[in-house]
Amino acid sequence: MRKTSHQSDTTQDDQNSVLTTNQGLPITDDQGSLKAGPRGPALLEDFHLQEKLQHLDHERIPERVVYARGAGAHGYFQVHKPLGHICKAGFLQSPQQKTPVFVRFSTMIGSRGSPDLVRDVRGFAVKFYTEDGIFDLVGQNMPVFFIQDAMKFPDLVHAMKPEPHCEIPQASTAHDTFWDFISLMPESMHMIQWLMSDRALPRSYRMMEGFGVHTFRMINDKGQATFAKFHWKPLQGLHSVLWDEAVKINGMDPDFHRRDLFDAIAKEHYPEWELGLQLFSEEDAEGFDFDILDATKLIPEELVPITWVGRLVLDRNPDNFFAETEQVAFHPGHLVPGIDFSPDPLLAGRLFAYSDTQVNRFGSPNSSELPINRPVNPVHNNQRDAAMRYTINSGRVAYQPNALGGGCPFQARANEGGFQSFPEPVADVKSRMRAPKFFDHFSQARQFYVSQTSVEKNHIAQAFQYELGKVETLSIRARMLGLLLRIDEGLAKTVGEGLGMDPIPLYDADVNHAVPTVAQFDQYMSLPTRWDLPESPTLSMLRQPNPGIATLKVAVLVGNGFDGAAYSALASALAEHKAEARIVGTHLGIMVNNKGEEINADYNFATASSVLFDAVFVPGGEDSIRVLQDEPRALHFIAEAWRHCKAVGLAGEARALLEGAGLLRILGNSLPPEALESGETVARDGLLLGSHGLQLSKRFIEALQVYRFWSRERRPQPPV
Repeated sequence: MRKTSHQSDTTQDDQNSVLTTNQGLPITDDQGSLKAGPRGPALLEDFHLQEKLQHLDHERIPERVVYARGAGAHGYFQVHKPLGHICKAGFLQSPQQKTPVFVRFSTMIGSRGSPDLVRDVRGFAVKFYTEDGIFDLVGQNMPVFFIQDAMKFPDLVHAMKPEPHCEIPQASTAHDTFWDFISLMPESMHMIQWLMSDRALPRSYRMMEGFGVHTFRMINDKGQATFAKFHWKPLQGLHSVLWDEAVKINGMDPDFHRRDLFDAIAKEHYPEWELGLQLFSEEDAEGFDFDILDATKLIPEELVPITWVGRLVLDRNPDNFFAETEQVAFHPGHLVPGIDFSPDPLLAGRLFAYSDTQVNRFGSPNSSELPINRPVNPVHNNQRDAAMRYTINSGRVAYQPNALGGGCPFQARANEGGFQSFPEPVADVKSRMRAPKFFDHFSQARQFYVSQTSVEKNHIAQAFQYELGKVETLSIRARMLGLLLRIDEGLAKTVGEGLGMDPIPLYDADVNHAVPTVAQFDQYMSLPTRWDLPESPTLSMLRQPNPGIATLKVAVLVGNGFDGAAYSALASALAEHKAEARIVGTHLGIMVNNKGEEINADYNFATASSVLFDAVFVPGGEDSIRVLQDEPRALHFIAEAWRHCKAVGLAGEARALLEGAGLLRILGNSLPPEALESGETVARDGLLLGSHGLQLSKRFIEALQVYRFWSRERRPQPPV
């Protein structure tokens, strides 16, 4: 991949480097401060100590108000075929061109120190280093947002954040102020369905979709405009974790998503996404039942299919987290010729907010000069001075027009690649009103819910029960149940059962003060909810095809004397599918199989948990199984994987662990007696028993491709 300008500033200390100050002065002693004698006072003249302490004191910059916790990676973007008939942007014209990118994933609510697997929307921001300048597609892993207008964004953030009187809770919406706000904002009902779904608990940054959220314009060389919605589809599959897993992962490995992304790239399992566009005309938009400028609405794929136009590959980890991932500065107003805005009122506010937040974080308008933010094409303008000014401009002219500088830099003509805003006609009366189609807040919320599988609906109800169960004010719970009644009566009753409350219908007046003006409330009242929207299978995660098991991790539980043949057969089968077998041993260091062969354990039972893996396998071996039977954490490992609906494989003598893990009581009647004694491979609900290594490994791979066996959620569970 072509080296970009921001990469050329990387410094690597070699083995012969001499320690210096920031001014390049070689230092002979970095172990103690300068003192008047061994026990004397420290001396003020110790400039080296002063420099180190001063630098430490100023090493942090203000964190982002939202999307503070994140991880990032470098990569490239490539179109499948030229898109000039739709968009004249240079990076969309040649399939041979690889445009460098930097992508940052993040959580929205929590601070930089919060854990990765909280229930939250995830940021999905892509910085394209194009030949025409920087293009930032600043999106998220859900296609809609909480609010319609930027005026309410400060209120939303204040409500989401820890409550100001106690700074509790961190990185969580399960508290009164958030649900008080939401219960008075009917426009949030669609986004809330997404937030309570499994989409809010992704298995990996590599396994979640991305969306541009807003409607943009694509403009071709003829000046013709087409509306567009951006979609990123992960080629690693679309997977999530259960809430119980998320809670435990946050305790076991709060950096789970960061580590997963970094390790995958380091092992050259490069994450990939397809870029898709929903393309439609202004005439199409006028015929929709919703407004394309409303960020709380999506365009169903059945209405406007996605055109897949390119691929995104992440193939290099940052060299320095702070310099790159923390200092990268995204902005939805970073555009290139051929891409323009729509008059989305939420997007309009973001155009100011992102500029302002970067100045606040960096203390200067010069964040674009940081290596990670610098465009690959030359920058010529009349901006000068301010903190962090790296560029040294020669000459006396810093204004335009000018004659002393020969008129430079010249304004670019449109046919020379200059940016021109789309000439959208605007003629209307100033007001704070919203368009009529903005006021149907429940149709798409209901469409999302009814499009889910029964498993996903159950998870949504459980999420509401947990979140609202943390709300102490009963009137807030009651308002939310009333709003849920408008989405689905069964959902409202199920949530109400968990809260010990009967859902009571809301009167329209109950949300009157959530609508900005009386006139708008009249519009809202005149728009009935359209309950007849059809199911949209693409809104369900579990209805999406599973592309394979590449990069999935299988925990292999062993003690000394484990069956080496069974392990080797599994490890080989997983490797063929680019999945991983990770040894969890009774101790770290060398484990010895029944052939006397040695293998290093990746984890022991103190450093690993089933929630960190996608499946569990136990090879036989009498000595190994005897030890594991007496290891409560091994039995817990198996039982917990079962509870979380993951594939569990037990080879040979490992059948003996069924009873200790509590599974024999659950499955005893469904397992034929010979399954517990013979070498026959038997599969029940994702549990696989067998002795023949190759046959068992094949069946285990098939089970892993299913990923989760959700029918177990309706069965009795082993004690954990």
